[in-house]
Amino acid sequence: MTNDTICAISTPAGVGGIAVIRVSGSEAIRICNTVFEPKTKEKDLLTQPAYTVHFGEIRRDGVLIDEVLVTLFRAPHSYTGEDTVEITCHGSVYIQQQILQLLIGKGCRSALPGEFTQRAFMNGKMDLSQAEAVADLISSTSAGMHKLALNQMRGGFSEQLNNLRLQLLEFVSLVELELDFSEEDVEFADRTNLKKLASEIEEWIRKLTESFSVGNAVKHGIPVAIIGETNAGKSTLLNLLVGEDKAIVSDIHGTTRDVIEDTVTLSGANFRFIDTAGIRETTDTIETLGIERTFKKLEQASVVLWVIDSTSPPADIELLASRIGPYLEGKETILVFNKSDLLTPQEQAVTAGLLTNLTAGRIHISAKQKQHTDKLKDLLIQAAALPEINQNDVIVTNVRHYEALTKAHDAIVRVQEGLEEQISGDFLSQDIRECMHYIGEITGHITTDEILGTIFERFCIGK
Repeated sequence: MTNDTICAISTPAGVGGIAVIRVSGSEAIRICNTVFEPKTKEKDLLTQPAYTVHFGEIRRDGVLIDEVLVTLFRAPHSYTGEDTVEITCHGSVYIQQQILQLLIGKGCRSALPGEFTQRAFMNGKMDLSQAEAVADLISSTSAGMHKLALNQMRGGFSEQLNNLRLQLLEFVSLVELELDFSEEDVEFADRTNLKKLASEIEEWIRKLTESFSVGNAVKHGIPVAIIGETNAGKSTLLNLLVGEDKAIVSDIHGTTRDVIEDTVTLSGANFRFIDTAGIRETTDTIETLGIERTFKKLEQASVVLWVIDSTSPPADIELLASRIGPYLEGKETILVFNKSDLLTPQEQAVTAGLLTNLTAGRIHISAKQKQHTDKLKDLLIQAAALPEINQNDVIVTNVRHYEALTKAHDAIVRVQEGLEEQISGDFLSQDIRECMHYIGEITGHITTDEILGTIFERFCIGK
């Protein structure tokens, strides 16, 4: 990591009420002092204490650019661990660019994506999993994702991993000490205690890896496939659920020929709705491709909304069930009998008796008339079956963490097997250290430039 002083706009791109320009590095305060003219009696920023805000002007060649507020943070008590200045100006794009150009002309460099957070990691202000949680917190779009990211950023996940690593380190040290006294046949590491510890660690890692399915759903949204025959009302239902006209609605069969997706938050959870092409026999090449994509998306979905035209003949509904039934196995399925406003009570009773061989929730609605759609949303939340998430819950949401934990689990299982088979200490030590290695990869105790590059390139500039 270089010792350059970096600068970037930390607020979203475009025009706003205000904008914040962040400057960090050993020369941050000195450089800002050369462009800032305070309106109060203080002489300059160099003599001002940390955590103070100063009102003044920024000029370029004597011409006023803007009146600004300047906030000082001194190393090591700042986000990056370096001297940091935050300039709050008006949100004009012109003003932002003028101030940036002025700072660069005085010796700053434009920050790379995630470089402020990367410096915080390199300066020991946070570990790698906490740094990744910063990006997750910024992009969180639901209450569940916000809670998980906040807990990880505050170090809840890291603390558990570090405790785990310390326990493994203590035992591997004792095992390796035995190797120095191999001729004397001594045993410093109690194998009974090691078996107990290995069992506890295996269970803990296994629970974490299993939590990834929940964490992934919370982070990326629960995929919900909306399927059914043509003209059953799938697109009308999608538009109703997302609150806007995402899909074309028409009485013409085969209107939807490709997959349409949108995300909606219900009761703090994200649902990723996927409207698919209607399933029917067709000779149209493009529509056939759309139907093939329907079945691919059906395989990927966790929850399925099968929209059924209630006015269709029962025999046609049963025939379609024979085609799509195998794809519904293992998935939470809700049978949505649409257009129920067009049926008499007796006809509704007939449709209620259809498809009883399927294990699925069922509801009669009218998407066009917006009848019973609130009840459908309740069924969706029940089908998602997401647990109540608290800020202290440790749930894996990151693919990199999941992969590392999977490898750590494999290693600790080998430790358990080695203890049962009473293998020599050098092989046992190797497996314990491998488990520690993968746990260390998560927190950044063990890392590479490739890992760091992959992580921080996902960040926005200014963070």
